[in-house]
Amino acid sequence: MGVVFHLFLQSSRLSKKRAFLTIASIAWGTVSILLLLSFGEGMKRQFAKNRNSTGGNIAVMWPSETTKPWKGMPPGRPIRVMLDDVDYIRERMPELKNVWGELRSGRTSIAYGPKTVNAQVSGTSWVYGEARRHYPRTGGRFFGPLDEAEKRRVAFLGNELAKDVFGAEEPVGKTILINNSPFTVIGVMIHKRQMGVYGGPDERHAVMPATTFKALFGRDRLWVLVIETHEPEEMAGALKRLNEVLGAKLGYDPSDDRALATWNIVKTSQVNRNISVGLQLFLGIIGILTLVVGGVGVANIMYAVVRERTKEIGVKMALGARTSWITGPFVLEGLVYTLVGGAAGMLLAILIVTPLNYLDIEKNAVLEFLGRPTLSPAIGAVTAGVLGIIGLLAGYFPARRAAGINPAETLRYE
Repeated sequence: MGVVFHLFLQSSRLSKKRAFLTIASIAWGTVSILLLLSFGEGMKRQFAKNRNSTGGNIAVMWPSETTKPWKGMPPGRPIRVMLDDVDYIRERMPELKNVWGELRSGRTSIAYGPKTVNAQVSGTSWVYGEARRHYPRTGGRFFGPLDEAEKRRVAFLGNELAKDVFGAEEPVGKTILINNSPFTVIGVMIHKRQMGVYGGPDERHAVMPATTFKALFGRDRLWVLVIETHEPEEMAGALKRLNEVLGAKLGYDPSDDRALATWNIVKTSQVNRNISVGLQLFLGIIGILTLVVGGVGVANIMYAVVRERTKEIGVKMALGARTSWITGPFVLEGLVYTLVGGAAGMLLAILIVTPLNYLDIEKNAVLEFLGRPTLSPAIGAVTAGVLGIIGLLAGYFPARRAAGINPAETLRYE
């Protein structure tokens, strides 16, 4: 091994310019693959965060009308789910993590002092806050079980709605008029980016207890029914069971998937995850191909070295040099050039990506949607593995050609 390393140092000193250009090409390929993979990783994480901002293992159902006959009743009958049906479902489906209904009033007047805006107002259960990621800003809260039981006139505002109504003033603790009735603002939602919404962005509506909504507007027919499971794989079975439970009560065929038009967010999230992984894989392939181009450059240079040193190699072989003494320096040279270039590329990529992690993504619309570029250990391991393979191959094939040289023919080589 010492002889091989000595021969490598001897040859590398004779071609410093070639070594620099080779290392530069590998460094550029490494920067490319790391930046592409880090942007892909950041995008995947941000998309997951944006998806979860609507809720995790939930399904949203809009009562619609039947499309199948049932027990002598014709199709086309409207399905009406009432607020009391939520307790009916809870009793018969204790396996659910949460179930709630939402009452909705569109374009409802919300006034504070001289300012009046029209916004959507929802009435729902206290479990909605955590399940739908309605996290309050510091100093506020979402309404609780007691607020719901006592029909308290409290309201939780979306952050953009709060800005429209109050401007720069702190809303928590203030009294507003909703449909000309006084309500106390108990919390304002923190900013969140949503990829999936139903009924408009959460940031632009107000939420109150369902019991209060019923007393204020005199309505208890649900706009949507929502269930939440403990695990995503439970959702398909839960939806089937729910239709059996409600079908028996409301009179429709449990297999009629139009009676309750359903948005299965679990299923949608899985599709979006697959798309994110596919996009990241596509970016990684582009980066690897860029790195392969650099590896081909290394191999070409090594082939040129073999050609230049054909006579020298033949003399060494004629004097009894071992095959490993001939092939070893070429493999080692290709590997070292690749790894040194890879290390330089990794350092440069870190210098590019690190400052982006200190940007406030809430003030940058592009980063808020796409996320921050992220260099994870997995990305580093993949890149290092690709570099090692390319380096070995770039040195192996020229080395194999060198080992196949006929010493007798090299004496005539010019």
